[in-house]
Amino acid sequence: MNYNSAQQRVKDLKSFYTNCFWFGIVAIIILCRRIIKHGSLAEAISTGSIILTVWGIILAVKAVKLFILNSDWESRILEDELKKTKKPINF
Repeated sequence: MNYNSAQQRVKDLKSFYTNCFWFGIVAIIILCRRIIKHGSLAEAISTGSIILTVWGIILAVKAVKLFILNSDWESRILEDELKKTKKPINF
């Protein structure tokens, strides 16, 4: 991994962790408001939130991109494909 890709990965990780932090804060605020409105934790959780659902899906996609389909994975797949298609040179 070269310096530029490492620097980009650090920026992406920082952005991801910042988004997770804000997701947690917003989720706590929404949950507290619903507990006050409905009177119980069970009812507050069961009603759900479309905002948190969509935001959670976006965070999950970003997590897969960062932690599973990262540049190391891409490099390994590229090397494997190059090995498969490499033909011997006959002189």
